[in-house]
Amino acid sequence: MRGVALRGSVVCAHCVTQETFDVVVIGGGPVGENAAARAVRGGLSVALVEHERYGGECSYWACMPSKALLRPGNALAAARRVPGVPVGDRLDPGPVFQRRDAFAEHWDDGGQERWVRETGIHPVRGHGRITGEGEVTVGDRVLRAEHAVVVCTGSVARLPELPGLADARPWTSREATAASTVPGRLAVLGGGVVGVEMAQAWARLGARVELIIRGDRPLPAFPEFAGDAVADGLRADGVTLHLGADAADVSRVDGEVRVGLADGRRVAADELLVATGRRPATDELGMETLGLVSGDRLDVDDSGLVRAVPGGWLYAAGDVTGRAPLTHQGKYAARVVGDVIAARASGADVRPRPWTAYAATADHHAVPQVVFTDPEVAAVGVTGARRPEHREVEIDLAVAGSALQADGYTGRVRIVVDGERDVLVGATLVGQDVAEMVHAATVAIVGEVPLQRLWHAVPVFPSMNEVWLRLLEELGL
Repeated sequence: MRGVALRGSVVCAHCVTQETFDVVVIGGGPVGENAAARAVRGGLSVALVEHERYGGECSYWACMPSKALLRPGNALAAARRVPGVPVGDRLDPGPVFQRRDAFAEHWDDGGQERWVRETGIHPVRGHGRITGEGEVTVGDRVLRAEHAVVVCTGSVARLPELPGLADARPWTSREATAASTVPGRLAVLGGGVVGVEMAQAWARLGARVELIIRGDRPLPAFPEFAGDAVADGLRADGVTLHLGADAADVSRVDGEVRVGLADGRRVAADELLVATGRRPATDELGMETLGLVSGDRLDVDDSGLVRAVPGGWLYAAGDVTGRAPLTHQGKYAARVVGDVIAARASGADVRPRPWTAYAATADHHAVPQVVFTDPEVAAVGVTGARRPEHREVEIDLAVAGSALQADGYTGRVRIVVDGERDVLVGATLVGQDVAEMVHAATVAIVGEVPLQRLWHAVPVFPSMNEVWLRLLEELGL
């Protein structure tokens, strides 16, 4: 391990401190933390640059606070479906917000920074910008990377170009997960994951929610039965769905937000959440220094190496690559990157061979995702038949375990199998509490477990996992 070496100072109009590390990671969220920690574990010195909060988007404005807002409503709904459980009529927003704030560490990253230091990573506060090969400038500090610079800056909300939107002061996912006052009326623009999760969370907290969706159903990236089930769940919570609706303009008048739709209708609300997707956060990172375009994703190979930059020194992981924009998948890629850099620094001939420690192969085959609405949607791999050899099997999630889970349980499962290789390649589950079932499908896909062998994985009775037996029976096993 080289350790940290000061290269001295250059004094002109400003004092510039130059410091040398083995690795410089830009972005201190979960992805950057994982890349840095793995490189340190490999014996390298690492600087971790963060301009906002260590812990990143996931800890303070996304995964953790959003699920903390959703969980109480899901628990209340689940309790109502089991006779004899005493429940109230509604959520109490105050304790919900307090619990959310605790999970977000009250937006204080002191604990996260302590973890960084205790792990042996050198924290650097400020905005990092690539200013040369292996060089990152942070204010008046120049950080030199002997082996690699890793970009883990994540993504930012993408706002559509709508007349009046900027002046209307809309919410993005950050405001939607951090607000501590329930608006009387909330309009949500966008029917993707953030849109449906936040629409349901705030409706259950007491807001009157209107969800504006361009398509025929929410969650267009998932099978139709998933979107339809979530739409029914939203309507059951009082959410008004505007389907096939294009927003034309937005205004805020006397505190009221007004969304004009292309068909002439207008939706009025106290707040507007714009949930129309995200884009890689590569602005102001010095992309032009590398001949790249600010705002574009960084295209990487399976080892995390940025293809367009010669020299083998620039890596990236997480949302910024556009490969699999999910926190858990970004952390997985970051672990690969950290291990790759450490191995290459030791002189090893590391190549990203599939399913090795040096390749994020799962990005292409088994990316699990859960939409934490009620009902939940959990999916991994392909969501439908894409090739002639693919076969779909779809059944209701109607087994003894689901009947015990909730009175009137409704759910559905689809699997996709590769008939030539006789293995599972995709699964989609919809229903209450299916999030904890998707990992079984993930293991089967990654392990390429033959269906004949999978048949011997006997599900516990009475549990919802018995649906796997029913699916295999549908396949003739």
